[in-house]
Amino acid sequence: MASKALMSEEDFTCPVCCDIFRDPVVLSCSHSVCKVCLQQFWEKQDSKNCPVCRRRSSRDPPPVSLALKNLCEAYLQERSQRTSAESEELCSQHREKLKLFCVDDKQPVCVVCQTSKNHTNHKCCPIDEAALDRRKELKTALKPLQEKLKIFEKVKRTCDQTAEHIKSQAKHTERKIKEEFEKLHQFLRDEEAARIAAVREEEEQKSQMMKEKIEEMSRGISHLSDSIRVIEEEMKAEDISFLKVNYHNIQNSNKLNSSMRCCILSDPHMLSGALIHVAKHLGNLKFRVWEKMQEIVQYTPVILDPNTAHPRLILSEDLTSVKYSNDRQQIPDNPERFNSGVFVLSSEGFNSGTHWWDVDIENCTSWCLGVIPDSVHRKGRGVRGGIWTVSYYNEKYWSLSPGQSDTLLTFNKKVQRIRVQLDWNRGKLSFSDPLTNTHIHTVTHTFTQRMFPVFCNGTNLPLRILPVQCSVRVEEHS
Repeated sequence: MASKALMSEEDFTCPVCCDIFRDPVVLSCSHSVCKVCLQQFWEKQDSKNCPVCRRRSSRDPPPVSLALKNLCEAYLQERSQRTSAESEELCSQHREKLKLFCVDDKQPVCVVCQTSKNHTNHKCCPIDEAALDRRKELKTALKPLQEKLKIFEKVKRTCDQTAEHIKSQAKHTERKIKEEFEKLHQFLRDEEAARIAAVREEEEQKSQMMKEKIEEMSRGISHLSDSIRVIEEEMKAEDISFLKVNYHNIQNSNKLNSSMRCCILSDPHMLSGALIHVAKHLGNLKFRVWEKMQEIVQYTPVILDPNTAHPRLILSEDLTSVKYSNDRQQIPDNPERFNSGVFVLSSEGFNSGTHWWDVDIENCTSWCLGVIPDSVHRKGRGVRGGIWTVSYYNEKYWSLSPGQSDTLLTFNKKVQRIRVQLDWNRGKLSFSDPLTNTHIHTVTHTFTQRMFPVFCNGTNLPLRILPVQCSVRVEEHS
């Protein structure tokens, strides 16, 4: 150790990196360098020279200096111990080790400080006990922060998941928009082709009709021309011959009689309706196409909101039907989403007026329909905050209102459709069978919030909101 103490840190310093040697190698010129430093130096210089004296090394690769390596490791260990010993604090006043902790002043003290007047009647304890107690105290104070950190991390994971879901939603929505517009484009292309075909068919019919008329006129012109030519030839004869023979021949000939009858009985005329019926093809064209578009367009009064759907509910592409899945979907737990009750809401709520929607529940053996306020609690155990529904399970019909348990309805007939009608202004919610016009249940309540249609399906067969008949019409004003 004495020999080591006589050596300075410079003796263990690499001349290239100026740090303690790491895997030192010795060159033929007796200089030592870190193995990595030498390799990097040689790569840059593209030569095998010594970084210190620039002499070419005859050793490739140069051997590791085990003695220097051991000395460097011992030096680093000694320096670490020396630093640790020097870091042990002493009392600034008495230069004694701080072995005690004054509980009253909350500071480390030495044994001399304990007996001084500054700490008279103060409670002191060993420094290690004080450190243990303070660590326990901080550990207790740390728990709320750790819990808060877990909450932040959970929300962060949800935010990351939400960000990915947003991209997925946007991509899916864009694809569906393109698909729907492609259907409209295809309808317009088909309609355009059909209307152009109709124009061309009419063109062909009218052209054929005019062709036949032209041929008829051509035959008449030829016939008359021949008759005129013959008569003119006969008229060129001498007077006596013309009067005795030619005139009588012309008078009695079929050609003259037929030509005269043709000219006397009828004159040639144009056909009525020979032109293309342009008004029929172009009149209100856009409106007529729009009117016909009703064949491919549907309107559903209530559309499901996928952002509110419980993870076990799967919605159709057009957001009009829902079914239950045994597998829980990996979707964000956003504030709007139900995570306890297996519900999904409509995309729009109502705070005035009368609204109704029909639901096909023919294949569903477990379902629930009704309305729910926007302020309802959607997380945790159960749905709290008000819900008005009619449901079907265990082969029986039940009603549910806030503050009440499920009430059995005396309605034994199996229904295929349910009509839900909300009269918000009058505070009336009714359920009926639209196929038989049979009343099922009515709820009266003074609604004060925006009410959202709510749906629940406990089967893997779809519960479907039915479209309503829509029409394009023209209103005539007097």
